[in-house]
Formats: sequence, structure tokens, C-alpha cells
Amino acid sequence: MKAALYPNFQKPNALGCARSVCDVLESCGIEITVSSEFRNDFADKPFVKFEDITESAKTADFVLAIGGDGTILRCAKLLIGSDTKLLGINTGTLGFMAGLESDQLDKLRLLTTGEYEISQRMTLDVLYRGAEGDLTATVLNEVSARSGSFRICDFEVYSDDYLIGKYRADGVLFSTPSGSTAYALSAGGPVIEPDLECIEMTLICPHSLFARATMFAPNRVLCMKDTTVRDDSMVINVDGEHFVSLGKDDHIEICRGKNNINFINLIGNSFHESLCRKMCKPIK
Repeated sequence: MKAALYPNFQKPNALGCARSVCDVLESCGIEITVSSEFRNDFADKPFVKFEDITESAKTADFVLAIGGDGTILRCAKLLIGSDTKLLGINTGTLGFMAGLESDQLDKLRLLTTGEYEISQRMTLDVLYRGAEGDLTATVLNEVSARSGSFRICDFEVYSDDYLIGKYRADGVLFSTPSGSTAYALSAGGPVIEPDLECIEMTLICPHSLFARATMFAPNRVLCMKDTTVRDDSMVINVDGEHFVSLGKDDHIEICRGKNNINFINLIGNSFHESLCRKMCKPIK
């Protein structure tokens, strides 16, 4: 059995957590690999092997992302198209996508017995069609489109070539159920159980009294066209990272991703338990 570590040492306590993870996994007889860039951090642990994470992601049974939700998102991209399972260990602020907290590392022993739950999370494939050629990306949370100058935008959204609406807003989000509790939630969208399959569209600060989030069946192909009449274009981000800027006559298409990501939950918490524990907190 093989586990690969994907740590983010910019997060507090991530290094100490990663080293403790290695000790627990080694005591369970699980082979451990870490990227060679962290060789100095694990030099005193002779049982740790060093291997490029892109290779480990294809051959390991598990990848353990140690950090916050951003770390887990970046790690998930490495697993697209593989059967490797992902376990997030939270050392960040929220860690809503994590299946384990840093003070629960004793639960890692359950990896050897199979006493854990698997949640298959759907993804979205986004296709940019522009004058300079096509580009593709896959997201676990959301595709966001908004003005690069943070001004109001005009755009159209189509579903299978049918015009859904013409909108004026700061932008728009196309989210998976996993992403419903991220940017889309802050923009006023609903909470969606991650095991459901649908595509959520949420307008960002719409200039309308009647705009509401819309859910589409997972087999729909959505298309968004920028119709803003000015020089600056809409910027497309995928899971928080810049993807493209739309030019005149360009558009993006969004559809259900071809691959799922397999998330591990070791402690048996339901989605609603995590939601209440991590997001229903007072401000102070």
C-alpha cells in the first residue's frame, strides 16, 4: 500500500503535521512518498521515498493533501483521470473539504482496513473557444467570469443552444455541488449536497431584483458569451486560478467533467455535520 504526501508548508503547523503523518503511516506498513523538493524536511526519516508528485498521483493508493482547501483543490487536479483516492488533512483556517483534522492522525490507521467512506465528487470541464484556438480545463469547485476592471458586465448564457437569459452583473459562477459551499455560497447561492450531480449558475451582484441561482441537469452544455460594449474583457478563472480573458466573439462552454475525484472521509462525519461545525460559527 502506497501513500503520497502533498503538503503546503506555508500553512501553520503543516510541517509538523506532515512529519507526524509519516510516522503513523510507517507504523502501519504503508509506503510513503514525498516530492524531492521537501527532501531536507524529511532527511531524518529513512523510510520516506522521494518521487515527483505527478508520478505518485498515478501510482499511489492515496494522496494526502496537508493544508487548507486551496491545497486540496490543487492536489485534486493531479488526480484527474486516475483512481487514486484523496484525503485532505486540515491545517488551514476552514478546511471544509478536508476529511481529517490535524489532531485526528490516529485515524490514518483505518486506511489499511478500508474502514472509511468514499465520496465521488463531480467536476466541470470548461472549453474556451477563441480566435487563437481552443483551451480546456477541469475544475472541482467553480468557473468564475467577471470584468478584469471590476466593472459591471453584460453577458448571455445558453443551455444546449437555448438562450437562458441576458444578464447584467459583476459576473457569474458555474459551480459543482462541491463548489456550492465556496464562492457560490458567498454570492448568495444555495448549499448543495456534494453527492448530487448538477451544475449551479450563480450571478455575482446582479443588477436585478429577481435574479436567482439556477440549477441545471448534469448533461447540459452551458455557453457564456460576453456582450459588454467596452474595451476591457471578462476574465475567466478556474478554481481561483486565471484561465483566459475573453476577446470579441469568444465564448466558454461548461459541461459535466469526464472524471470524478474520490474523496476519503475517515471520521464518518456527514456533509451536514461538517457544514454546521465549520460554517455555522459566530463572527467572534
